[in-house]
Amino acid sequence: MKIFDAHCDVLYKMFLDSSIQFNESEKLEVTLIGMISGGIKVQCFAIFIPQSIHPEMRFNAALYMIELFYEKIILPFPKLRVITTQFDLENLAEDEMGAILTLEGCDAIGNDLVKLKTLLRLGVTSIGLTWNHSNYVADGILEERGAGLSAFGKKVVSVLNTTHTWCDVSHLSERGFWDVIEYSDYPVASHSNCYSLCPNPRNLTNDQIEALIDRNSVLGITFVPEFLTSRNEATVTDVLRHLEYVCSLGGEEHVGFGSDFDGTDGKLPKGLMNVRDYDHLMNELVKYYSSKQVENFMYRNFINRYPKK
Repeated sequence: MKIFDAHCDVLYKMFLDSSIQFNESEKLEVTLIGMISGGIKVQCFAIFIPQSIHPEMRFNAALYMIELFYEKIILPFPKLRVITTQFDLENLAEDEMGAILTLEGCDAIGNDLVKLKTLLRLGVTSIGLTWNHSNYVADGILEERGAGLSAFGKKVVSVLNTTHTWCDVSHLSERGFWDVIEYSDYPVASHSNCYSLCPNPRNLTNDQIEALIDRNSVLGITFVPEFLTSRNEATVTDVLRHLEYVCSLGGEEHVGFGSDFDGTDGKLPKGLMNVRDYDHLMNELVKYYSSKQVENFMYRNFINRYPKK
């Protein structure tokens, strides 16, 4: 069965450690060999700029990560193809895998729409407006002010609408979330869970999840333990609990997975330690859901909502 994973931070790790090889590395939770073994058909690769990077150098850092993406991930492996359109997705050969380039937080563009448009022209097709803190676009979920979209942020969303680009609400403040629901044509939550099950600020409330469903969007359940449970250790069962909760709100066709592999320092759920372990998750899913439902969760729900250009 095909798998679509809406978020990983491989590029961040490769940015920090130039010795890492994507083919196979003990330092990575997502590798080429792991993707093949785990049944990944499409993997999203996030550009995440560390807060330690000086603001004037963040756009350069984003460009460097894009260079890593093309030179270290795409170029050496002909069976791994860049995805920028629905046509690309539909025309992946049976033995090929897709790679989608995303941006996690608009810190890299400052207050410059030209920088945003440059990243889009270089192949980025999903834009997360913030990480946890504030930038020129909006406030992140941990920013005490909790502001929504700025005037510049609304211009950013307008560009994303014009270019048929996903606008990712994961990490965004609650007020910012509702602004995106109002202004964005292509909202998505790449890696967020259910606040009702785990009251972490990064998770989405019932109203937010239902709003995404009403907008015919999709939410990616993430494997980050602190977003799954308040207990010390998370399990695959916790992942299933969040999935079923979204389904109970009417989201059976609006939920998938955004693992956040390589993006957390915390201990991952037992049985979901790296991308190879997706087969374990799938084996659990088939105990409770039909093959069509599992296919939707694993692949179709995200694929069906990838913006048509």
